[in-house]
Amino acid sequence: MAGAPVPARAQTAAPDVIPLDLGPIPPDDVVPMAKGGVEKALAALPDMVGDIMGRSGVPGAAVAVVQGGRTVFLRGFGVRELGKPDPVDADTVFQIASLSKPIAGTVAAIEVTKGVVSWDDKVVKYLPAFSLASPYVTQNATIGDFYAHRTGLPLAAGDDLEDIGFDRAAILARLHLLPLDAFRISYHYANFGITTGAEAVARAAGRSWEDLADEALFAPLGMASTSYRHADFLKRANRATLHALVGGRFQPLYTRDADAQAPAGGVSSSASDLARWLTLLLARGSHNGEQMIAEAALLPAMSPQAFSGPGHALDTRSSFYGFGFGVGVNANGRTTASHSGAFTLGAATNVQILPSANLAIVVLTNAGPVGAAEAIAGQFMDIAQYGVATRDWFALLNPRLLHYYEPVGDLAGKSPQADAAPARALEDYVGTYQNAYFGRAEIVKQGDGLVFHVGPVNFALPMTHWDGDAFSLAPRTENAPDGSLSSLRFVVKDGKAVSFTVDYLDTNGLATWTR
Repeated sequence: MAGAPVPARAQTAAPDVIPLDLGPIPPDDVVPMAKGGVEKALAALPDMVGDIMGRSGVPGAAVAVVQGGRTVFLRGFGVRELGKPDPVDADTVFQIASLSKPIAGTVAAIEVTKGVVSWDDKVVKYLPAFSLASPYVTQNATIGDFYAHRTGLPLAAGDDLEDIGFDRAAILARLHLLPLDAFRISYHYANFGITTGAEAVARAAGRSWEDLADEALFAPLGMASTSYRHADFLKRANRATLHALVGGRFQPLYTRDADAQAPAGGVSSSASDLARWLTLLLARGSHNGEQMIAEAALLPAMSPQAFSGPGHALDTRSSFYGFGFGVGVNANGRTTASHSGAFTLGAATNVQILPSANLAIVVLTNAGPVGAAEAIAGQFMDIAQYGVATRDWFALLNPRLLHYYEPVGDLAGKSPQADAAPARALEDYVGTYQNAYFGRAEIVKQGDGLVFHVGPVNFALPMTHWDGDAFSLAPRTENAPDGSLSSLRFVVKDGKAVSFTVDYLDTNGLATWTR
């Protein structure tokens, strides 16, 4: 800094350590909270939730607010399932999708506190058979690297395998086939990246991930309705049904078993249970007078570890990712931790944590992502900090989140041409084909048509002739929204199909099967 005095070096054996008097540090230099802002936000919250639910069409929501070690707001809104009278209450259990990630970060921080693992431990120390495409990354990637999405794995790595029925072990065993981006200087959000880090933590603890979370976090906090097992969710009588956005309205059409990626997306919980978790975080890891999580273990998780959204101009703020938490700095200088969760099949959640104000809010909804959960939490936090909402959060976020519903596949929105070339005899395409990443597939003749079978649970898609040796598939999965339409194109030699490529699965260039 020009004109600033240069401090004298300390007389120490480590001459590169320079003591600096930097003056007050946060929270002393942040903008003060609006007087009475939290009280005003709490008073406005019920109407706020009702307004945004009405605008979005979300059928049910549950909200908890924690401040100063107490749950100061806890309430359900709407219904668990459209067309049925059962109301949502504070104990209704929701699938919380990627809100599972900061919970996984909390479980790992507990094990770091116990000395079972370190954030800097290499994953292969606990998962010696695990590998990625680069031998260097394989040997050096740490638990923290996987939790921060900075290993170089591509966006959504492994999600395509989950969609066709592979389990966790099979997916992690195939990650080495995926291309890698730059190690530690790239950021790509990947459910099975965090799942890999969590599996290493569980292996170090000698437990399954699900048992470890129960024993380390849920049981000590009394989170009796919270689990990483889908089977436990199905046992809850008071549970919310997923509602997918189809044809412009929410409908209860699908189920979503996220056990394969459980550490990253498989938690089911209630607003009342999650309030207990937020109380632990706001207390800097203290629970019932004991330090359940050392602040030295929790701080890295809730601090920047990777650029999740570099500022696009000199005058814009960047966003960051910690170890399972999204982290950043608000316009008032206050640090924040947050995360959203989303299943396009019918769930959306959001948590926002403001440590300097000892304040947090969690919003759970039983409908796919349209910005409702984030808008409720954002408007609440605005009023609490500034006394007024700074913008219409739903109007801002809704169009941005609708990208989740964009159909996938090269044929989406298209119709076959009237002069399409005819197909060969269907028997020329029938057979068994191999693929190292997706596994064996079969093209089967069924009636007057063909069916594409793939995956360990026989995921099947009927094929419709498109043009020549090309057929269309209409997948509908978590990652293939309504309206998706993809080609399956055969390569034919000597009158017989020898290979085919499925476009919607070919994001990483791995979706070609050979006979």
